Amino acid sequence: GFRKERAALEQLRGHRNIVTLYGVFTNHYSANGPSRCLLLELLDISVSELLLHSSNQGCSMWMIQHCARDVLEALAFLHHKGYVHADLKPRNILWSAEEECFKLIDFGLSFKEGNQDVKYIQTDGYRAPEAELQNCLAQAGLQSETECTSAVDLWSLGIVLLEMFSGMKLKHTVQSQEWKTNSSAIIDRIFASEGVVNSAIPAYHLRDLIKSMLHCDQGKRASAEKALCSPFFSIPFAPHIEDLVMLPTPVLRLLNVLSDASLQCEEEYEDILEDIREECQKYGPVVSLLIPKENPGKGQV
Repeated sequence: GFRKERAALEQLRGHRNIVTLYGVFTNHYSANGPSRCLLLELLDISVSELLLHSSNQGCSMWMIQHCARDVLEALAFLHHKGYVHADLKPRNILWSAEEECFKLIDFGLSFKEGNQDVKYIQTDGYRAPEAELQNCLAQAGLQSETECTSAVDLWSLGIVLLEMFSGMKLKHTVQSQEWKTNSSAIIDRIFASEGVVNSAIPAYHLRDLIKSMLHCDQGKRASAEKALCSPFFSIPFAPHIEDLVMLPTPVLRLLNVLSDASLQCEEEYEDILEDIREECQKYGPVVSLLIPKENPGKGQV
């Protein structure tokens, strides 16, 4: 509800990967009478929309890495503060054009770990096994012996990343009996079937990261802090030009600035990079500067 989300956002204020609460106000013109409202920062495209645009082809490794790192940074912070988000899904991960990062929104179901005050948490398709059990028992008027912890958020993120990689909605897959008995084999099958992924790209690091989040035993699931140490985040993926066009940003794009020779000479490449940065800084702060050395964005700033 309103009070819960406001309290959570006030406690979590200041992290770049969590939506900023600017204030609260009362809408006196609501059809149902006065209602309290949250004033939040304006964000852009959601991961749900990115998946729609991907046309079942999946997102680039750069996009997946960017999203995974940003969301894990947010989760590590809020879990350290004792909070569980409890409704992580593609629709609740939005892109900030201003800061060029992904942010978590919608803390309406969030709770303090050890003090879960909501019976039904998470969304179908992204619900951890322990939350599924808790929900089923609650419907029968019973109480689960096991409390849900921050591990439920890691499960949800694992599903989100698997959907970003495969380009497929996995709601029915994760509710199948086969998933419950051998989810690891299904993940292997999804990764093995992806012909669009360049064999030179070590996708197994992403596969292992996702598997670490999708243990049915919540005690074996990776924490956000541990997941951030995955080798997947040490791979210097470069964005495709399609990625840069897809994500709204106040960006200046320069074409045909570098020749192939400039790209191959590291010293010349760095000099040109610095010259462009200095020129752009005359007009405002430079959040990031990207000149891919390969793939479709090669040589484009």
